[in-house]
Amino acid sequence: MALKNSSPLAALPSIDRLLNDTGADPLIAAYGRIAVTEAFRAALDDFRKSLAKGGDAPDSEAIIAAAAKNLADSFAPSLKPVFNLTGTVLHTNLGRAPLPEEAVAEVAAVSRGASNLEFDIASGRRGDRDSHIEDQLAELTGAEAATVVNNNAAAVMLTLNSLARRKEVPVSRGELVEIGGAFRIPDIMARAGAKLVEVGTTNRTHLKDFAEAIGPRTAMIMKVHTSNYAIEGFTAAVPEKELASLCHKNGIPFAVDLGSGSLIDLEQFGLPHEPTPAEAMAAGADVVTFSGDKLLGGPQAGIIVGKKDAIAKIRRNPLKRALRLDKMTIAALSAVLRLYRQPETLVARIPALRALSRKRADITALCEKLAGPVRGWVGDAYSVTITPCESQVGSGAMPTRRLPSAAIAISPNAGKRGAGSALKKLSTRFRSLPVPVIGHIEGGAFLLDLRCLEDVEGFVRQLEAAP
Repeated sequence: MALKNSSPLAALPSIDRLLNDTGADPLIAAYGRIAVTEAFRAALDDFRKSLAKGGDAPDSEAIIAAAAKNLADSFAPSLKPVFNLTGTVLHTNLGRAPLPEEAVAEVAAVSRGASNLEFDIASGRRGDRDSHIEDQLAELTGAEAATVVNNNAAAVMLTLNSLARRKEVPVSRGELVEIGGAFRIPDIMARAGAKLVEVGTTNRTHLKDFAEAIGPRTAMIMKVHTSNYAIEGFTAAVPEKELASLCHKNGIPFAVDLGSGSLIDLEQFGLPHEPTPAEAMAAGADVVTFSGDKLLGGPQAGIIVGKKDAIAKIRRNPLKRALRLDKMTIAALSAVLRLYRQPETLVARIPALRALSRKRADITALCEKLAGPVRGWVGDAYSVTITPCESQVGSGAMPTRRLPSAAIAISPNAGKRGAGSALKKLSTRFRSLPVPVIGHIEGGAFLLDLRCLEDVEGFVRQLEAAP
């Protein structure tokens, strides 16, 4: 007589049995039979390993639950919204500028089906995707023409490759910046095929330095706005108007890389003056490059404005096609640029400008409103207070400028011993919420700077719903 198989592995249900279980029906409806089958197979493999180590045999319900969790995790989008409560308004790691609702609506509209991306409706012929933003950029900057690529590093590289390939470009030593992610102006110039000619010194560069650097192989002069650092003290820089005049006397173009790309005077918000593309064009620049997702408050884009002949050369470069924008980014950028034609409502409609202009008193009032829900969620192991703090602009813009703000400060009640570990666990817990909350640890507390918080109800709702 055959002995009965007493192995715990024999008690595990088959894949077919799991698929026919009524508990699997919602999973099949949500994810499809093939994905659910693979999830059951993976769950059974995990339980077999557990049994081999002396674990308990699971029932069908436990296996289905494990598969359901794996399916939910694997089908969840990797890119997701978060609450940026770091105190950095234009946070590179968190997607920089949030889009205004008008831009979001236009992205959705053109992404649902066909659009006139490269089609001229009036003539019925092929069009140019730059046409959707060129007139707007020309109006806002005073340029004759404009084109766009996928970010400002690409804009600088394309400009150099189009106008200065295999030729020399003088740049002040004090402007050879690293723009983030280890991308440096000298490296971009080398990749673009242009030869960098360093002029002046780190802290002082004069017009004669540029004049002496101009030779038969000079293609252009480039000025880089040092938006991500500042040199103070014994300094000197050549005004753009003088550089433009020098370039034009020698028959070469003058290019300005502004980086941050503000289209308006930010002094109205109590911020330092940030040079605008319109000012650079008025000073005589032939080409100006800047970002779309920093101080402008739009989508990631590299914007190139300037004289018609210079922009025409840039457009003819084969690299332009490799760096061009997609229809959704063009729709978003166009929507944002239209908002700039209505300056009286600009701050109210562009989230980045709203955050930059928010007053400490208003942020403090919001902290007072939300301290209770936060206190209830973190529990008795932590004390919750309101503290003044300073926000920063971020993304390399205005590095020396701080914005008076306020934060909810959460500190462990256990004292200094083990406080670091407790704060890291708390930070992880906030990041584990359905919409992760990103703050920062400073001075023995976990800080939630509320400068950028707009969805107050959503923030409170998930605290009340979460365990």
